[in-house]
Amino acid sequence: MIFDPTPKFAPRSFTQPEDAVTRVREIYEANTGYLRERFLAFTKGERIKGKVRACYPYIKLTTTSTSRGDTRLAYGFVPAPGVYMSTLTRPDIFAAYYLEQFRQLIRNHGEPLEVGVSDTPIPLHFAFTSGMHLESELDPGRVTAIREHFDLPDLNFMDDSIVNGTYRPTPGEPLPLAPFTAPRVDYSLHRLRHYTGTGPEHFQNFILFTNYGFYIDEFIRYGQEQMIEATDLAERTARQKYEAFVEPGDVLTMNQNFGGPAGPSSGKAPDRMPQMPAYHLKRPGHIGITIINIGVGPSNAKTITDHVAVLRPHAWLMLGHCAGLRSTQRLGDYVLAHAYVREDHVLDHDLPISVPIPALAEVQVALEQAVSRVTGLSGYALKSVMRTGTVATIDDRNWELRDTAQMFERFSQSRAIALDMESATIAANGYRFRVPYGTLLCVSDKPMHGELKLPGMAQNFYRQQVNQHLRIGMLALDLLAEQTLERIHSRKLRSFQEPAFQ
Repeated sequence: MIFDPTPKFAPRSFTQPEDAVTRVREIYEANTGYLRERFLAFTKGERIKGKVRACYPYIKLTTTSTSRGDTRLAYGFVPAPGVYMSTLTRPDIFAAYYLEQFRQLIRNHGEPLEVGVSDTPIPLHFAFTSGMHLESELDPGRVTAIREHFDLPDLNFMDDSIVNGTYRPTPGEPLPLAPFTAPRVDYSLHRLRHYTGTGPEHFQNFILFTNYGFYIDEFIRYGQEQMIEATDLAERTARQKYEAFVEPGDVLTMNQNFGGPAGPSSGKAPDRMPQMPAYHLKRPGHIGITIINIGVGPSNAKTITDHVAVLRPHAWLMLGHCAGLRSTQRLGDYVLAHAYVREDHVLDHDLPISVPIPALAEVQVALEQAVSRVTGLSGYALKSVMRTGTVATIDDRNWELRDTAQMFERFSQSRAIALDMESATIAANGYRFRVPYGTLLCVSDKPMHGELKLPGMAQNFYRQQVNQHLRIGMLALDLLAEQTLERIHSRKLRSFQEPAFQ
């Protein structure tokens, strides 16, 4: 007998956020299970009449009041009386996130939350959380028939109009509770697996972006070391900070200091590395650290942050190298960005160039504290290795071949102290997606002052600076992880009419 999930899930209201999350999970698992079951029957030759359809669960809040007890919150409330609704997906990944958002809504508005089945179809491909591979086993005729019987991904449900602040609901339509629709989230979860080589369930809430393999090599060395059983009690306790280390191919190594086996326990290293490989030092509650090698250029920076953003991380940082623009800077000096000149252009259609990208105090303080602790310098002495200032991001790696006199004048007017190709993009997308962001760069060359990045010099420089720079970035994220969510998620990132979800 074929299971039809639709009649089982009439809308229900909940005053306890845990019960609402449970209901979301029940609907999602039943409806995706139904799609997988019917598709498996289809692949075995069963004749299917009409359309096989199952839809995403939704969450709805109806309120006549917007008063709330704590006005310091950056999220968890709606801006005006009305009806608000969003589709939801992957409770296996987002259960803790949903629980926090539901709890805030109920606490702030004192109204129950309704959970039911939406009219937004779940695309067949998204019902397979690890990707659908059965198409390759079908003949061309059966592949063509998939569209006839199953819903496929529809770009009409996947734009960024909500998070961009350009969404215009039709009269009578509920306003959104979340910044992304369920299909948009599912699309990015599949893209993350494609680009990074790891499943989205492994991503942690604190993200490092880099474009240098040296940083990745050091992170791998450190991550693998933390998984090895230590004989010294103090070292053993220190290594118990992380529960597992994950590499591309979902190669999972459990921490031996918790009794895990030696070496990887699951996964398989890919034959070829993905375009932007990711590595994860996992902690309970997803408060560990993920690092991603994004490669070079603002296009890559936008691509990966477009997709990481749906995971709603608590912070992301850019660790990279830059061209120092001041004669007083030395190779190896750090640059803590507190403003950005955006000449990357990849976000011009999503975020007007006139929009300022502010520095976030919580992130800036964490980065400065981390530099101080790792270098052992503080106060005025810290200025000998680090300066704050404006970072210019450009879309041309060979900018040195342009009219340098014109560039020198423009950067001098902006007071820029460093130039790179990714930082402003990552910061601007953090601003756009309401993800706290920061940048700490390391001066690797000074082309305007005759110090070019030549191969031998660059290799020696990278080896000397990478370890310290990476430790600073990881420590800064640890310092942020010690704070509460309410403090990390700044009100500076929220607009006038915001979706309630963080």
